[in-house]
Amino acid sequence: MLAETMEASGMRAVTAPDGQAALHLVQLLMPRLIVLDAVMPGIHGFELCRRLKRDPRVSHLPIVFMTGLTETAHVVEGLQAGAVDYVTKPVIMEELVARVRVHMANARRAEGARVGLDATGRHLLALDPDGAILWCTPQAASCLQTLFPHSDPTHAAAGADLAGQLRQLVESVAAGPVGRIENQSGRRLRAEYLFAGHAAEFLFRLSKGDGDGDEARLARAFRLTEREAEVLLWTARGKSNREMSEILSISPRTVNKHLERIFTKLGVENRAAATSVAMGVLLGRD
Repeated sequence: MLAETMEASGMRAVTAPDGQAALHLVQLLMPRLIVLDAVMPGIHGFELCRRLKRDPRVSHLPIVFMTGLTETAHVVEGLQAGAVDYVTKPVIMEELVARVRVHMANARRAEGARVGLDATGRHLLALDPDGAILWCTPQAASCLQTLFPHSDPTHAAAGADLAGQLRQLVESVAAGPVGRIENQSGRRLRAEYLFAGHAAEFLFRLSKGDGDGDEARLARAFRLTEREAEVLLWTARGKSNREMSEILSISPRTVNKHLERIFTKLGVENRAAATSVAMGVLLGRD
């Protein structure tokens, strides 16, 4: 009945007979939202919700409980498991559809911000207080995969070595904003703590080596500030002032002021010349 109501409202609905089937289905289809019963064969709904929220690949999906368990303790358990809403039976279908649309719209906006981070090439990693990965951009996942090829950084069950270092990273935030992630061969990532998105999320920016990221190489080569190095890097990548202002969260006028100082330090007169000089450093040319 619920699936038919969703379909009639213009949404595609797919059902799973139990929790194990739901886990498999989610990996295949990657839905925009999950409506979940609490009482199911095999894995019960609260446990299934917890498992989904522990997996960074699907943890962003909003989950709505629709169940006959009406006790306050059940509602609390469902929300603590990670659900965004809890609807008790008997269900008023029009109300449930309205709730689903609201949560899907909120999730779409959040996903849009996440895609924006991915598109700008940011190496960002969000950890919970225990060091488990909540989400990361593809660039950050690639860096971690390079250091730990036998571990899946996008999955909650990351290798013990990586998981332990991520936990230490969160614990060391109070001691300083910069940490390290290192594999057994001595290769390193620099992890810069940016801020806590909320009480249960710690955001880090990853870069290669001990200050050997592209920004750091440009900063050393031309004695640039960190922000100037970022502006030069994005200039070399062909971004306009307007695009850089959005990427770096500064005004286009500020971008232009940075470019004026960069041109002076590089001894060039325009963006094309600055790009050529920067690419010489990035590609290892003299």
